Amino acid sequence: MRELIVKMSISVDGFVCGPNGEIDWLFRTQDPEAKAWTVESISHAGLHIMGSRTFQDMAAYWPFSTEVFAAPMNGIPKAVFTSKGVVPPPTGGTTTAFNDASADRVARGEEPLSASVDVGNWRSPRVASGELGGEIARLKQEPGKEIMAHGGARFAQSLVKLGLVDEYRLLVHPVALGHGMALFSSLARPIDLQIVGTRAFGSGVVAKIYRPK
Repeated sequence: MRELIVKMSISVDGFVCGPNGEIDWLFRTQDPEAKAWTVESISHAGLHIMGSRTFQDMAAYWPFSTEVFAAPMNGIPKAVFTSKGVVPPPTGGTTTAFNDASADRVARGEEPLSASVDVGNWRSPRVASGELGGEIARLKQEPGKEIMAHGGARFAQSLVKLGLVDEYRLLVHPVALGHGMALFSSLARPIDLQIVGTRAFGSGVVAKIYRPK
């Protein structure tokens, strides 16, 4: 049975984004070594899973990116979780997170994103529209490498709440937001975790890997 990994960047006070989905703070604390760690981590996945809004953002962003994350993000199959049963073509610019990522792209000297460019293999993701626990159970039973969940925040919260996560790979950024959307805010009861790996980077970002006891 393959495992489900949640890979998220979070603030030191446990938020994955600001109250309106802001992620601009991620780009202020980027670290080349942390990027390399992330690329290695996501490259081992056999399937990327995400909610529909995150899929829209990523499908409008990664095909045009020159960042080191682009190859594994574009090349590995995707599954989109949506109750609507269909995924509309990406339009881009629909969320604060997308706009923050686009602004960072411009700050690095790249052209603004265009939603009219072909998005390649992002056009035909697998669509999961059934009950979340059942869909994840079916994916885990399939052969292949690990399943990696990217978000959005509410989708990740649902995975955590239902106890579906086998491992958490968290990049903790040296930023305190004070308020926003927290990964573990929807727990029905506490969960005990054991840390199985940690690595500190020069910028103050710390990678922490936890598994449920």
